[in-house]
Amino acid sequence: MHHDNRPRILVLAGKVTNDHPVAQALQAMFRVDTFDRMDQAMAALRKDSYHAIFADVGDFLPLERGLVGQKASMVLNTIGEGVCIVDSDGVCSWSNKQMRTFSPQVFQKVKQICNQARTLFAKLADSGADNRSVNRPDKKDPTKQRSRKFTLEAGKRYYEIMASPVIDQAGRVSQIVAVVWDATSGRRLQQKIDAIDSAGRELTQLESESIAKLGPSQRLQLIKDKIIRYSKDLMHFDHFNIRVLDKRTGKLELVIAEGLPSEATEIDLYAQPEGNGISGYVAATGRSYICHDTEKDPRYVLGIDHCKSSLTVPLRLNDRIVGISNIESDTVGTFNEDDRQFAEIFGRYIALALNTLDLLVVERYTTTGRLADNVVQEMAQPLNDIVTEAQTLMEEYIGDDMMRERLNRITQYVQSIRGTVQDVAAGPNTVIGSSRIGGAVDDPLLAGKRVLIADDEPNIRKTIQDILNKHGCSCSVVKDGYEAISLIEQQPFDLIISDIKMPHRNGYEIFAAARRDSDALPVILMTGFGYDPNHSIVRASQEGLSSVLFKPFKVEQLLEELRKALSPTPEDAPDPTDSPHPHNEPRP
Repeated sequence: MHHDNRPRILVLAGKVTNDHPVAQALQAMFRVDTFDRMDQAMAALRKDSYHAIFADVGDFLPLERGLVGQKASMVLNTIGEGVCIVDSDGVCSWSNKQMRTFSPQVFQKVKQICNQARTLFAKLADSGADNRSVNRPDKKDPTKQRSRKFTLEAGKRYYEIMASPVIDQAGRVSQIVAVVWDATSGRRLQQKIDAIDSAGRELTQLESESIAKLGPSQRLQLIKDKIIRYSKDLMHFDHFNIRVLDKRTGKLELVIAEGLPSEATEIDLYAQPEGNGISGYVAATGRSYICHDTEKDPRYVLGIDHCKSSLTVPLRLNDRIVGISNIESDTVGTFNEDDRQFAEIFGRYIALALNTLDLLVVERYTTTGRLADNVVQEMAQPLNDIVTEAQTLMEEYIGDDMMRERLNRITQYVQSIRGTVQDVAAGPNTVIGSSRIGGAVDDPLLAGKRVLIADDEPNIRKTIQDILNKHGCSCSVVKDGYEAISLIEQQPFDLIISDIKMPHRNGYEIFAAARRDSDALPVILMTGFGYDPNHSIVRASQEGLSSVLFKPFKVEQLLEELRKALSPTPEDAPDPTDSPHPHNEPRP
């Protein structure tokens, strides 16, 4: 088929063009469409494109005006916003197609707002006339303030309106042109972002008086509860987990798991782009990841039962990745870009909250030794004064044995205070009061108990072992998590005492190993001033952790927690009716 690629010309027949030689010449050089009537030419211009128009001068101006008007009408009826013109009587004199798709309720409210805008513009116009009448050129002409933005709500939808005045030659506002668009999605997006921002601020509020009274494990639990609550109520995430990056090992340690099976939470993942699932990829690259279909994504690893899609975002602290948040759904294609944006914003608050806790405990961990040294120096002179005064009084009370005994106890108490403060000044690598433990102690509850002590600090291991040996315990001592777990798997224990942060395995992993051996095996975790980078305390506390000791702790605290952990629970206590000697009175 032959295609005529010559330029196309429209000729509107008229008095001149009918017999003009140019019209004849155009036929040889161009593709020419000739029309006898104006309406035919207008219809052709609306339908096709032309390179030039040949018409009488008298016909060209109406043709151009009609064409411009037609193009303007086409544009106004094509755009996604509603457009209408409201006259001074509040009547809509014209509207485009989009405007006519809005409900009568919206249309009526738009006209009301146009009437309000006309009144406002009229007042501004009058004010401008007054200003000009008194020759005040410094005042801006209000009639040139062409547009005002308004908002209306109809049902559950929101609309925004840009109203502009039409000023006649007399300076009066004759009409209002309104552009209207549905702003519901944008408004809801902003409301959700505002809600996330508000939730995030509450999530990171740790300085209030009520928070300050909580211990480290209680603070961790509070943060965990808040994260779960906001994830469910605000984000509508029911199945998710949060992992914190261990900078030393690169491992993504599980902190919070909600709605996930245990086999999914026990998977070891590292911040590596390959071979460690989507979580490892996100932690390594810092890029969020939407998995629309888990069955078709090779990066996806085990999650909730029948998981069909997931969203994983990094937890960012400034430019540093401190962990990941992973959300899962049992429906294909659940998550979109809005969900990703919301989750990333919320993830920043989660990172800030978790990091703030770590900063609080790390600061306490690193500064307490220095503070204790200052306390020792400040207390030295007052304690010396007490001892001197007591010794002077003892000389005055020669012969009064009772008074001298009391004064002697005062000096002994002062020495005890000195020893305690010095123990605290030594930091978390000590047990307060261990130097004052004497010989063997008869303790029926502890005697013969097999205890595993795991700590990478030699002084702690040795001190606890010495204390428990004197109370009749049989102790096994290890220096890292791997050795602890190996020993748990090889031999039985009555109780386990383990530091939270150790090489190779953390406190929660040791606790989990003990649980695999026996649900009844008591575990006590230790940490330096609440330092718990992997949040072992929160996780283990949910699953039956006996207690937590915050270093430096006192000998009495250690023994008290051991006795509590080893004491039989009411359901474990023997039934008196089963005794072979039911008539024997119980020992006091």
